[in-house]
Amino acid sequence: FAQITAEESEDEPLSREERADARLSERDAAGGNNEGAVIAETEGDGQKDGEEAEQPDQTPMLSNKPRKKKKKRKTKKTSAGETLEDNDLEDIDSLLEKIEDTTGLSQQTQSGIITDSRPLLYVEHRNLNPENELKRYFGARAVLGDQRPRQRQRQYVRSTWLTAPKNTWPRYSKTGIAMQLVDTRRGVQYFTFEHHREYQQVQFKFLDAVESMDPNNIVLLLQMNPYHVDSLLQLSDVCRMQEDQEMARDLIERALYSLECAFHPVFSLTSGTCRLDYRRPENRAFFLALFKHLMFLEKRGCPRTALEFCKLILSLDPENDPLCVLLLIDFLSLRAREYTFLTRMFQEWESHRNLSQLPNFAFSVPLAYFFLSQQEERSELELSQARERAARLIQLALIMFPSVLMPLLDHCSVQPDARVTSHSFFGLNAQISQPPALNQLTSLYVGRTHSLWKDPAVMAWLETNVHEVLHVVDARDPLVEESEHKRKMRYQSAPRNIYRHVILSEMKEATAALPLEVTSQPVMGFDPLPPLDSIVSYTRPERTNHPSNESTLSLFFRSLLPNFNLQGDIRHDGDEEAGAGQDLNQGVNRLMAAMRDMLANIQFQEPPRDDNPEGDGDWD
Repeated sequence: FAQITAEESEDEPLSREERADARLSERDAAGGNNEGAVIAETEGDGQKDGEEAEQPDQTPMLSNKPRKKKKKRKTKKTSAGETLEDNDLEDIDSLLEKIEDTTGLSQQTQSGIITDSRPLLYVEHRNLNPENELKRYFGARAVLGDQRPRQRQRQYVRSTWLTAPKNTWPRYSKTGIAMQLVDTRRGVQYFTFEHHREYQQVQFKFLDAVESMDPNNIVLLLQMNPYHVDSLLQLSDVCRMQEDQEMARDLIERALYSLECAFHPVFSLTSGTCRLDYRRPENRAFFLALFKHLMFLEKRGCPRTALEFCKLILSLDPENDPLCVLLLIDFLSLRAREYTFLTRMFQEWESHRNLSQLPNFAFSVPLAYFFLSQQEERSELELSQARERAARLIQLALIMFPSVLMPLLDHCSVQPDARVTSHSFFGLNAQISQPPALNQLTSLYVGRTHSLWKDPAVMAWLETNVHEVLHVVDARDPLVEESEHKRKMRYQSAPRNIYRHVILSEMKEATAALPLEVTSQPVMGFDPLPPLDSIVSYTRPERTNHPSNESTLSLFFRSLLPNFNLQGDIRHDGDEEAGAGQDLNQGVNRLMAAMRDMLANIQFQEPPRDDNPEGDGDWD
């Protein structure tokens, strides 16, 4: 593959992204006069994967005629000066289409360029906009509609990359969030968000609203502070649980817009060299907003855009991966047909990250090689290499993780043959004997990616390799016993970031496998499972009441009598043990007095009597 991609990269200009960004800005400046060119581009991009072409120089010629007809109709309605402008735009469009033919749905050429000249987690600005992906599928007119005239009327809105501000949003003003550059080491810049004093006060009010368990209090807080990020995240979860997906997505986009407006001038989304520490509570909102936005994009049918956001999250902290997006990036790569990106990531990170020990990479990477082997535009040498790697890796995956096969076939509604069903290697014991952490990983992978395996060609390929694995097992290959030993030694308990990922993903198969110590504690949407080693820059002031230290009985009486305080006289000094008995007696006396007052104020009313004092008989 290195030879193939090197040959492809020689035909491509290394600076094509800069020219593409410049072209996109010129096209936006041209406004409505360039509408025909935009539609023509999207029609050219709407081809299937791999069809646009092995010869980039001929592609604009094939799609040039319909564009010229549209330009002629446009020219009849415009003046002579505008005719010259359209001719210039047509030349620029032909150049842009050459670029987009290699960076649109022709994923292999794009991935080949990345392999040679760009970092693995390089993020492209234009791929962060879901409209660009939707335009490739449905055309610019269907996606944009009449939005362009409205955009000209909003000149006061600043330009952002993560999301586009909407007319329905409140006018943005300074929220009290800022970003600071903390350190620079070995070419990597470390940033952090900071909360100013005004924002801290709003944050304290938000925590009070969360403890009240009433979403209306969060709504009232947002009316006064429409860009408070944690309130937007928490209310988005409330809307999503109430099946209001549109509002939930809108609130996440508003949170991203608020955070992007606070970016440091040198903070870069695309370089892959900017870091944020998840241990700082101020930074977590950015991670969570990106992840929730990514999930909405994937459900909306924009896997390529979701993959770009996934790469962005991973680039913010690739060493710790606080949201464990490594469990998701393979699925998005397969859905977006970015097969070469996935195989490149596996090759570069396997040595130091042991990606093959994650079931999702163990199964998704051979699946990516299999899809590469089905692309007819590739040479026979490439196809044979892809087939060999796919077969070798899927067999290793089945030997290492045999518990994946039967649940995967069950989700795909496929009945295995008698040999596979009767063999103990893939039987029920494979699911029962696996450690709990491995059960969570396999459940997450099967529940998320089973739809990618339903292709009959994929199933036929999988069946062939399953029988090969059974031959290896029956031959008592040492690799089988070694893999079983690895399964027992590893995966005893999952790290906290995997639990956090499972909670955020909301896959019922994986959520059901979470341990009790995770499911028994409250999980807040604005900060699920915070790190145990958090770096706290400011603390919430102590409140006058301490309900967390009181007993359940005391809380009950406090709900009835707000002035009741069972622990009001307990001392917190060195004589606490000496006065424990006296404090207990005083507390019991106060409790009995409070109960007498409560019972004295209760008035019982006789129930209304009817004409049948004997009653109706037996209860049902």
